[in-house]
Amino acid sequence: MKLDVLGLLGACSYALDCVEAELVHVTDKHAKRVAYMSVCMAEQMGIQGESLQDLTAGALLHDNALTQYIQEELHNDIASAIDSAIPLELGIHCAAGEKNMKDIPSHTDIKNVILYHHENADGSGPFGKKWTEVPVFARIIHLCDLLDQVCCSDSFDSDTWQKVEAFLQEITGSIADEECIEAFRHAFSEQHFLSLGEKDVETRLWNRVPRTKQDLSFEQIKALAKFFARIVDYKSTFTSTHSIGVAADAEKLSRFMGFDEETMQKMYLAGALHDIGKVAIGNKILEKPGRLTDDEFAVMKHHAAYTYSILSEIDDFEEICDWAAFHHERLDGTGYPFGKTAAELNTQERIMACVDIYQALTESRPYKQGMPHEKAYGILNDMVEKGWLDGEIASQVDACFDQKMTDIIHEEKQLGE
Repeated sequence: MKLDVLGLLGACSYALDCVEAELVHVTDKHAKRVAYMSVCMAEQMGIQGESLQDLTAGALLHDNALTQYIQEELHNDIASAIDSAIPLELGIHCAAGEKNMKDIPSHTDIKNVILYHHENADGSGPFGKKWTEVPVFARIIHLCDLLDQVCCSDSFDSDTWQKVEAFLQEITGSIADEECIEAFRHAFSEQHFLSLGEKDVETRLWNRVPRTKQDLSFEQIKALAKFFARIVDYKSTFTSTHSIGVAADAEKLSRFMGFDEETMQKMYLAGALHDIGKVAIGNKILEKPGRLTDDEFAVMKHHAAYTYSILSEIDDFEEICDWAAFHHERLDGTGYPFGKTAAELNTQERIMACVDIYQALTESRPYKQGMPHEKAYGILNDMVEKGWLDGEIASQVDACFDQKMTDIIHEEKQLGE
């Protein structure tokens, strides 16, 4: 399947920015500004072609393991981590991020780029590596990440540029190496740097780095899907495996219903991405074990619209975007975010609505035990009778996921052979 991988990374970097904004208060479009600055610097250093695409991927995903670090290493939820101001161990999240990047297809060798992207030129970073021991991509990303965090804010003016000048003078030779500093100075005048505050920074990034589609195997698509599902699911311990569960259910049900291989792959990817909009929802709402208030539910409902907005940025992704984003639509038009009716919802969108509910009912969460199949199917059937879900697809869910029925079908196939 051909996929706009860079477009997917760019769209989903918004998810990372939402997480970082909650954790370390970075500003909007942080990842895309870091990527744009990195590319401009790299061009001054003679880097071009596919190497620029790999640098862009690394810059967009440089903090991909931040949420994972909070959950796994601190054994804590995000809100508690923020409240107690626990310092982030840079080396741990760099190591986790490096491991995650193995799931991202690349054209060139990107080994140690994420691992060493917080190393200082003088060897005072988390792994004690001096700049001569660090890949150039890591050095570039490190400088651009620091510049964006230290100097960029909601306003870009002459004071911002003065901050840049003072900061560069302070870190040259200690935090950042002179080669990178020189490349930055050649790439950015005051006017050019201040233009980072304009809304078209993403457009300018893609004008410099063309997004060519990559032909990926299903295993590569699964690895990529799992990478993005982890970003969503690590944000909340309450739904820590939900996205991959929906992806697996969507693939299994599509296979059971006889769809072709490409459709099954697309359904897996749509399932993994269906809740990516939840990164824009605060954890106080996401992790509330009790019933949400009307106001809280109104906020929660926005997540499906955020999913649609995020995935709409990817070239030729309209079909997967719709399958992912319409999982809370109902046949009678009372669903959200767009109030679609039966006439506007195709089979894959109806499938996603069913498997999302089925997976949520049958999976265990910190505040509840997962339901057995029979009880979950009973709830789906009630929703069918209310006119919300497709009855035929709900019946297919029953046949596909009921272990007793699956065993009978398997035995009949064996007898037929």
